[in-house]
Amino acid sequence: AFALVGIGAFLTIIYPGATEIQMDVIAAAFCVFFTVINLKGVHLAAKYQIWIVSVLIGVCVAYILWGATAVKLDHFRGFWDTGFSVIFSTAALVFVSFGGVAKVASIAEEVENPTRNIPLGMLLAWTAVVCLYALAIFVTVGVLESDILINTLTPLSAGAGVFAGAPGVALLAFGAILAFVPTANAGIMTASRAPLAMSRDNLMPDIFSRINRRGAPHWPILFTSAAMLIMIFAFDIEKLVKVASATMITLFILANTALIFMRESKLPNYRPVFRAPLYPYLQIAGIAFYAALIVSMGAFALISTGLFFGVALLWYLLYPYRLEAKKSALIHVVERVIGRQISTDTLNRELKGVLFERDSIMEDRFDLLVKDSIIVDMSGTFSSHDFFRKISEQFAKLLKMDAGELYGQFIEREKISATVIKKGLAIPHIIIDGEKIFTMILVRAKEGVIFPNSPDPIKTLFFIVASTDERNFYLRSLMAIAEIVQEKDFEEKWMAASSKAELEDVILLASRKREEVLH
Repeated sequence: AFALVGIGAFLTIIYPGATEIQMDVIAAAFCVFFTVINLKGVHLAAKYQIWIVSVLIGVCVAYILWGATAVKLDHFRGFWDTGFSVIFSTAALVFVSFGGVAKVASIAEEVENPTRNIPLGMLLAWTAVVCLYALAIFVTVGVLESDILINTLTPLSAGAGVFAGAPGVALLAFGAILAFVPTANAGIMTASRAPLAMSRDNLMPDIFSRINRRGAPHWPILFTSAAMLIMIFAFDIEKLVKVASATMITLFILANTALIFMRESKLPNYRPVFRAPLYPYLQIAGIAFYAALIVSMGAFALISTGLFFGVALLWYLLYPYRLEAKKSALIHVVERVIGRQISTDTLNRELKGVLFERDSIMEDRFDLLVKDSIIVDMSGTFSSHDFFRKISEQFAKLLKMDAGELYGQFIEREKISATVIKKGLAIPHIIIDGEKIFTMILVRAKEGVIFPNSPDPIKTLFFIVASTDERNFYLRSLMAIAEIVQEKDFEEKWMAASSKAELEDVILLASRKREEVLH
């Protein structure tokens, strides 16, 4: 909304007597235009973004290089005369300018190779923004007299007018509008994805998860645009900037807080590719710094932030809380402290879904086999013969066969060739008569199973029973298991899993080559 009002503000260059209502009408018209663009799909919107940003960077670089020759260093005298608090509060006021950095992650679902492109995109965006902002501000302050700088809504255009005349004003006005255009467009593009994601997680009504034939979430886009129109007509530009900056700072505080909780929860399915440096000191310092920024903005910013939290909490209590009990990362932190599980949750399942999407994991037949397999989690020490007898009883129930016969085949197979593959791992497997039979039992033996030919207890076992006609899949399954157990930290993850569901996830989320799904 702030970016849209910024576009409207440039009406003052063409028509100096423009009223605030007239500027708001221009902003609303652009809001409708960008809504239509986004309804046609993110790829069309992104195409506009690339061209706009490229031209904008060129205009900014031209302004900086040309304007640097006209900078008067005298204009920087007295910079600290009003004290650091004024500079600090001003930094808070313009914090919304950095909002685009966070928007990169909001469209992660539609980004190719997100593990590489999202961190890279955010770092490149931050670097480009900081350099361009700092140099452009340096030139603007250096070429404009203080009385002009204070009273203009278009400082860069005014600055260009000093050293480039009317053509410079027109060029920078064009460039400034281009700066607001991608911000406003990206604002609708990314903000609309929040209701979409919340709807999929049962945090908003199902209507917000609907996608049109062009792949755009039309209801979230319309909802976001309506909210922007309300803010355009409800606030003047100063209050709008304060609301935008305070909201953005609040989101940064929540992001840092969430990172700390996610890291400290030790969730097995939380596997970020990019890890924030200097953890947790950088995050704690960021939270404190952002909180100080909000306080420095005054009562209006504090009230708007309070309303933000209040409305969000009220919505949570009235809608999603009643629908589904979820366990947050905070509860996992508490569990670590008190040493016991508090309740069941869906957080690990949701994180598993994120990993499948992020890493483009397509389930194959082996994944389906793992999901259908019995998982046995045993305490105590067993001999291989005693353990084979227990597992044979499990297979007998599944296959409606004689447990003694299966037990005898496992023992005979072990005599022919030991099934211990490496330290701590065994894959006992037998071929039986019949057709289309393939079943598996996964075992974690915490204290281990003692095999005659192994000096070390076996703590990970894959038991397989298959018919002759499944020999090809049998070999592919052995290859899949071999890839899984060779993954870095497999044994650590396997032994650290706190439930059968987590044991299954260790197998499903392991890195391996996957075949096409067979039904």
